[in-house]
Amino acid sequence: MQSLHAMTEPDPMATMTIRNLDDALKARLRMRAARHGQSMEEEARSILRAALAQRVEDESAATLYTAIRARMEPLGGVELALPPRPAMREPPDFGD
Repeated sequence: MQSLHAMTEPDPMATMTIRNLDDALKARLRMRAARHGQSMEEEARSILRAALAQRVEDESAATLYTAIRARMEPLGGVELALPPRPAMREPPDFGD
């Protein structure tokens, strides 16, 4: 049975740590956050939300098949000999 506390609290948020962030990039994030009147943490969340909310419809990143074909096509095709298939056997007769 769930506790009352668990039923009234929203789902916990994930936490992420970003290491090896350039000092210049951190300074730009701090300045941008200040312009927007929010913390660096909230500004980083806003940037991530905006960047990931847009669906990328780039034709160059269509499918794995298209990417492989585009890379291999200039090299030319390969004709493979198909082995002959044996004739199909007669289906079993389950009659009398």
